[in-house]
Amino acid sequence: MVRTPTLRFDRGTLILHPPPRGRGWIDHATWDDRIERFRIPAHCYRPLLETLRREQITVNDQASDFAALELTPRLTFKPYAHQSEALAAWQQNRWQGVVVLPTAAGKTYLAQLALQAIPRSTLITVPTLDLMHQWYAHLETAFPDADIGLLGGGSRDRTDILVATYDSAAIHAESLGNRYGLLVCDECHHLPSDFNRVIAEYAIAPYRLGLTATPDRADGRHADLDQLLGPVVYQKTAAELSGQALAPYQIVQLKVSLSDLERRRYQALIQQRNDFLQEARIWLSSPEGWQRFIAASARSQTGRRAMLAHREAKNIALGTAGKLKVLEDLLAQHYPDRTIIFTNDNATVYKISHDFLIPAITHQTPVKERREVLQNFRTGDYKTIVVSHVLNEGVDVPEARVAILLSGSGSTREYIQRLGRVLRKGDGNKMAILYEVIAEATTDENIARRRKQPSRSRDNIYSTAQVQLPLAAESQSSWNSEDLPY
Repeated sequence: MVRTPTLRFDRGTLILHPPPRGRGWIDHATWDDRIERFRIPAHCYRPLLETLRREQITVNDQASDFAALELTPRLTFKPYAHQSEALAAWQQNRWQGVVVLPTAAGKTYLAQLALQAIPRSTLITVPTLDLMHQWYAHLETAFPDADIGLLGGGSRDRTDILVATYDSAAIHAESLGNRYGLLVCDECHHLPSDFNRVIAEYAIAPYRLGLTATPDRADGRHADLDQLLGPVVYQKTAAELSGQALAPYQIVQLKVSLSDLERRRYQALIQQRNDFLQEARIWLSSPEGWQRFIAASARSQTGRRAMLAHREAKNIALGTAGKLKVLEDLLAQHYPDRTIIFTNDNATVYKISHDFLIPAITHQTPVKERREVLQNFRTGDYKTIVVSHVLNEGVDVPEARVAILLSGSGSTREYIQRLGRVLRKGDGNKMAILYEVIAEATTDENIARRRKQPSRSRDNIYSTAQVQLPLAAESQSSWNSEDLPY
């Protein structure tokens, strides 16, 4: 008598025994001599079952421990067109893929629509504790009758809907892997790292949604998102949503000149650096040039001095006194509009805070104090705050109208996230402004140019023009979650 093959979950993998007939399933399997069974990566759960179904092979599925949920939303409003289109594109791609939307474009509400469309046990991963609590508060409001919990920051819940930090989800990936049918990864550019990727690799979740404003990674691993979550299925930029879901905005670039003393010192330092690079035959314009410079600076005193010269020159360009004069003029011009000042380093944050009597937030600011500053900014008691990198992502920043970028990195992600801090729509008369204050004829110009380079991921966009799928947000939708295959 032929026994029915059984599929079991085992610490982030699947065990299939006895081997079924047919050959298609073997593409997913590896023989494990230790247990004398075929072992299959957990993330292959869905393609494995689809293969077995095509070959009309019956399997006893004991792997999945997720359940269908009854979700009654209490927080509903008409979605923007881009949210409806994104949801439809995700559904058309068979409930897998990445959606790329700018900060403040409503990614959290899009995820709520996905939960309503796929009412299954759901794991949501986020990069920070602040963001974890923001998601929890939103879901508690949206689904007050649902069983919602937290994993991270001392919480170790196991609930139908679980919001976890990437760190905690990765640590517990082996035990979480078969409990959730829908995996939602917010700021999903964090997922492909060596540590975090196990969240997706050890999960059997047949439904997967990634959310981010900027999927690209400097190490090129954004390409791994295709396997971990699915391809980019929908993308909109801030410019495309300006005046619709986002406030209309303008970007104003202001160039300042170094003082004579700063210019002489800057040029001397750059010359010292360039002399070393030329002698060592290192070109910073090449992909590996910076890594070679770092390695060379550790091998000799001359290299070390060249690196210190490079850093001092960069600090002069980013922190020239001329920028502080422009800042003073901009603050006077836009008072009492709520304004966020961004810098690239904590020392400049504290100097501005001291000189202008402006509340500051850095990674060193205690959590309680940071929340107090943001709350006072939200109520209007504070008109201006100055920050470094800490508000780039994962923090609910109150609505502001003016952003002043005094210095920053060449990261496109950071630039988009900082712009997003002033794009919340607010009242209908809001016009957001981002000022870029740049030191003329310095490396500051090159940094500003790099952060505006177009995203490479745009080539992966799926067309959604022909999508006719029903939307979960429509009140008269014919969508039936009972038709879902898992």
